[in-house]
Amino acid sequence: MEDVSDPPFRALCKRYGADMMYTEFISSEGLIRDAAKSVQKLDIYEYERPIGIQIFGSDIESMKKTTEIVEKTNPDVIDINYGCPVKKVACKGAGAGILQDIPKMVEMTKEIVNTTHLPVTVKTRLGWDDSTKYIVEVAERLQDVGIEAISIHGRTRKQMYKGDADWSLIAEVKNNPRMKIPVFGNGDINSGEKAVEYRDRYGVDGIMIGRAAIGNPWVFNDIKQYMKDETIRPSASIKERVQVTKEHLDMSIEWKGEILGINEMKRHYANYFKGIPNFKEYRMKLVTSMDLQEVYDTLAKIESEFGAVEI
Repeated sequence: MEDVSDPPFRALCKRYGADMMYTEFISSEGLIRDAAKSVQKLDIYEYERPIGIQIFGSDIESMKKTTEIVEKTNPDVIDINYGCPVKKVACKGAGAGILQDIPKMVEMTKEIVNTTHLPVTVKTRLGWDDSTKYIVEVAERLQDVGIEAISIHGRTRKQMYKGDADWSLIAEVKNNPRMKIPVFGNGDINSGEKAVEYRDRYGVDGIMIGRAAIGNPWVFNDIKQYMKDETIRPSASIKERVQVTKEHLDMSIEWKGEILGINEMKRHYANYFKGIPNFKEYRMKLVTSMDLQEVYDTLAKIESEFGAVEI
């Protein structure tokens, strides 16, 4: 969720029902070298709590130093990312790359746990590929060195985000009698019906939502409503989508400055208005314009043109 789950995005997710959130993952090498982008990701706010700061890296000493820096910002949790499948991360032995070296993964986790007084959690995947799905053993070993919760994405690194997430191994972790810590499932949950189905079928303690919240922060309340009484909330109207998009844009500019704020919002527009027919012209205007007033004008036209459309 790099360049996605920043403070503006998290503010909307919190408003629409997220119970706990994590920052974008922060590079250990960037943070210990005081790289501006990495340092900025430490920004957290009281209204976000409980919130975890997520870190990644391949060098144990750098990760320990990063943990000490992060601890000073007083998050509720420090989360270690052992799940990112992106080549530039994984092929350097960070993120999901460490799944090729389980002893190092365990040792790194132990050192981080021993470095901080804060709770440490882990986000990971089933394994590197189909022949290395050791997640049941890995989860046990990580628990044994002191993590307090684990979130598991139901794919291997090799799968990236292709195919369906396999929650059966997540269930094996949860049902392992040696496991005492909370186990959270992740992957493909995008509705209340699916959340309840997977919760009941696989018995997880909670569900982590990632990509399904992009352009749809309402997903959290949708899930909560369905869990409460099995009713499906109406989709957000075009008017509400335009309003929230504007608010997201304004917060993005306030936090990052106008140029970067406008530029990084471009990854969100298609998701906010996903499912609208004949929308290509407006989408192109939104993702190519660097003029704030032009973006506002385009959003106003979208509300006027598509206001009666149901998504």
